[in-house]
Amino acid sequence: MLRGIDVSAYQSSSFDTDGLSFVFVKATEGRSYVNPRLAAQTKRARDAGLVVGFYHFLWPGDLQAQAEYFVKHAPEKAGDILAVDWETTGDGTHASNAQKDSFIRKVKALRPHHRVVLYCNRNFWLNIDTTSYAGDGLWIADYVTAGEPRIKAKWRFHQYAGTPHDKDVAAFASRDALREWAGGA
Repeated sequence: MLRGIDVSAYQSSSFDTDGLSFVFVKATEGRSYVNPRLAAQTKRARDAGLVVGFYHFLWPGDLQAQAEYFVKHAPEKAGDILAVDWETTGDGTHASNAQKDSFIRKVKALRPHHRVVLYCNRNFWLNIDTTSYAGDGLWIADYVTAGEPRIKAKWRFHQYAGTPHDKDVAAFASRDALREWAGGA
């Protein structure tokens, strides 16, 4: 399994890249937030030769506007991965299954040459999700042994720890295999 992390404005732009194969960077949230460290965190990952992904924290509401906002602000380079972060918002709501599915499809339509994946935690996947639609792959958060999330579905990425930062693994044999998958959308 490959090691990676995901970062947002809460993390430094000079994160340690030793031993990593990939990094997901928070790009946007809703229709008004852009990670102020997006450019610097992206540069750090690219300079280290890592596969780079970007994620959007999804809110209920205008999915077309959110998808357009995300692709407008997420850097666009061949082989980048795009993700929707589907979880409970700060006000205790969450996008519906139909909204989550629609957002993934809209992003895929706007960036057809990029892989688009779903990020959610184990509870959302098992108890809230009713469609099992994850676009090009599932990125599951379950804080257990790396690579052993407690779900039966096939997953591509597994977030297994949250401290001191979010740690992830990817179910690929090599960085080249991940890069080939990411570029084969």
